[in-house]
Amino acid sequence: MLKVLKTLILACFLFTSLAFVYQEGPVSASKVDSKVKVVVIDAGHGGKDPGTRGRNTKEKDVALSVALKLGRKIKEETPDVKVLYTRSTDVFIELGERSAFANRNNADLFISIHCNATPRSKSVRGTETFVMGLHKTEGNLEVAKRENSVILQETNYKQKYKGFDPESPLAHIMLANYQSAFISSSLRFADQVEKKFQSVSGRDSRGVKQAGFLVLWRAAMPSVLIETGFLSTPDEEEYLRSDDGQDEVANSILQAFKVYKKEMDQ
Repeated sequence: MLKVLKTLILACFLFTSLAFVYQEGPVSASKVDSKVKVVVIDAGHGGKDPGTRGRNTKEKDVALSVALKLGRKIKEETPDVKVLYTRSTDVFIELGERSAFANRNNADLFISIHCNATPRSKSVRGTETFVMGLHKTEGNLEVAKRENSVILQETNYKQKYKGFDPESPLAHIMLANYQSAFISSSLRFADQVEKKFQSVSGRDSRGVKQAGFLVLWRAAMPSVLIETGFLSTPDEEEYLRSDDGQDEVANSILQAFKVYKKEMDQ
């Protein structure tokens, strides 16, 4: 009983603390189902944070290349959409600043580009697209913990994130409550992304999943985190580090974006 009580007290404290991490204020549902006019593309990691690694590849490099290709394609195909990047060079951007940037620019969609990895196998392959929510499997939690561990490289992260522990399952559960206003639109776009990975480029899709990501939790708009493939799997690493592979990944996301925009603009 005492253990349960302590857990509840910790959960309440964490929930209250996280509500005041940023100055943007609480997430509002006012932009749900709005037309898509501004898109923020976030290249994961960067600078001193390489992200996950393959034998010859760093996640930060693949993410940046795909993000820039995707942005150019969106501008060409949908010139009425304003495209912004959280980073366009190899620099370190704190997780909180990424979503804060999207909020300041009144973005209608936030797309975070990443690469996956697992130490357990060199044959696991495929894409998966995450939205903010409860991690329903241990695998989803591990992905969130890995991506959220970036805060350990930030200055004063303990004060900034009010004690958030990227190793704590409870902490990730608390994050899930903050994107509920945009879950429907986020899932809609995520579903299109995974469908287009299959139909446009013939990739293996691992599906749409939910987990607690710091980079998504304060985004006041529909948001997804796309894992474009596994750098820990040699053939996927070669695909993701190649110009043709990156172009194909960007094109798949573009086609998903076009479908999503058409639906939302009606």
